[in-house]
Order: sequence, then C-alpha cells, then structure tokens
Amino acid sequence: MTNSPEHELLVELQDLIIGTGSVADFLGGLSVIAASSLSRAAATTVECGVTLQHNKKTRTVGGSTERAVHLDRIEQQVGEGPCIDALKLNAPVLLADVRTDPRWPVYRERLLEEGVLSALGVPLELSNDATAALNFFASNTGVFTEATIAEAVKFSRVARSAVLLAVRVGTAEGAADDLSAAMVSRTAINLACGIIMGQNRCGQTEAMSILVKVSSHRNQKLRDVAEDIVKKISGEEPVTYFDK
Repeated sequence: MTNSPEHELLVELQDLIIGTGSVADFLGGLSVIAASSLSRAAATTVECGVTLQHNKKTRTVGGSTERAVHLDRIEQQVGEGPCIDALKLNAPVLLADVRTDPRWPVYRERLLEEGVLSALGVPLELSNDATAALNFFASNTGVFTEATIAEAVKFSRVARSAVLLAVRVGTAEGAADDLSAAMVSRTAINLACGIIMGQNRCGQTEAMSILVKVSSHRNQKLRDVAEDIVKKISGEEPVTYFDK
C-alpha cells in the first residue's frame, strides 16, 4: 500500500525529533523541511524561520537559511509582524505585499530593505505552555495563495502530530515495535552525526543541521540519509544493540 504524503512527512519529522536533543534543535531542523515543502507547493523559493513562544516570551530558534534566521529576528526586534500575530490569534496571518499593506509599518520597511515582498505566519501548538510559529518569506508577491496557505497549515498540523508521536514513543506509551523502530532510527542518525562531526570538526548541533539539509536537498527521509552515510563509511547497516 502506498503511503500518503502526510504519512511520509510524519515519518520524516518523527526521525528528525528522534535525532535532536531539544525542542529548539527540532524546530531548527523543521524549518528546512518546511521551506522545502512550501517551495515545492508555491513553485518558487520560500525561506522559513521559526519563532518559539514560551512563558509569553518569543525568540528565534532556527531557520532554513542564515538569511531566514535574520529575517525572523527582525520581527522579534521590532515587536510586530504576521508571525507574532499568528501566535496571538492561533491562526495563519498573511502579509501579501509589504508595499501596500497598512499593518506593521516598521516591520514592512525592514522587510522591503531586505528584498522581501511577502510573508506568512503559521502557528504550531507544541504543548500547554509552549507554542511556535513558522515564519515564511518570499521575494515576490502572489506566492502565498489560498492553496499555498492551506499547504502550510497542513504542514503545521502534521508537524504537531510528529511532536506528539515522538513524546508518546519516547515515554514508551506506544507499542513495542514503534519503540524499536524509533531506536533503530536514532542509532542511524546518531552514528551519522558522529561521522559528520569527525569529518567537519564540528559540534553535534551543526552536524544535525548538515544532515537535515542533505535530507532536504536529496528529498530523502532523514533516517535513509543517515543509513547511507553509515553504510558508506563502515560498509555495514547500522545496528541497534539492546541489553538483555
């Protein structure tokens, strides 16, 4: 039976959160996948930053590119924009054209200076005390159509499911086969990160970011990319060992 695109995305995001050590790391990796997904839907380049809100404070925790992180931080600096409003309203907020929209004048001026003409904020509920928002940016207008916005909302819904599923698996509330599959994925991802750290002389967070970007560029699941790296170096499939 062929899996639906939503199921494939859920598996990819589950692999991502299993391979990361914190919510912030997960959201940083999530931005790469989100940008790739919406770029395909819009048939043009879309960048994505991620804002995390915890205890009523917001901060930028990652982005699909360094520029996306910079753009997201502008909204935090000026204290206004579609991403912040999306968190308040718990609904998508569109900035269709920075040149004509009357809202957020300071923010619009900053975006125009950066060559960004449209933006979209989409909320992502994580828990009772923490939420996030995906902050999408495009250099043109007309990118965030009704269909593209619907795709972004669907992505956020599946992403939330990935968070909840990872928590369920991580606390061993799921079935044993779910837990075993998660452990195998984690083994491959951790081994691949170790290889990347050795090759690039970098930390684990940077290694995970590299792995996520390779996964996005190849359009492959994170777990599959990790397994390929391990097999290329060792000549063997990654194996998870359980104590008896």
